[in-house]
Amino acid sequence: MEKNNHFFYVLECKDGSYYAGYTVDLAARVEKHNAGKGAKYTRARKPVKLLYNERFETKSEALKMEYSFKKLSRIEKEKYIRKNRKEGLHNE
Repeated sequence: MEKNNHFFYVLECKDGSYYAGYTVDLAARVEKHNAGKGAKYTRARKPVKLLYNERFETKSEALKMEYSFKKLSRIEKEKYIRKNRKEGLHNE
C-alpha cells in the first residue's frame, strides 16, 4: 500500500450529526456511505457530505486521530475542524 494514503475523515450527515472514520480512498468511501453500504450509523442519515479530512503517513496515525476525535464534544469537534482548516492540515 502506498504511504501517505491513510485518511481520517469527518462526514456531515443529513441530520447535522458528524461521523468520523478511516479510509485509504476518500471518494470511494463517501460514495459507499451515500449508497447505504457504509457504516450502519450513516445508512439512516444520508446523504452525507465530506466535511473534513486529514492525510497521514500510517494507518495507525489515522486511526489514533479518529479515536481522539470521537472522544471530543460537538463544540470541540467544530473547533478542531476550524482550527486545522486555517492551519492547512485539511486536504481537498
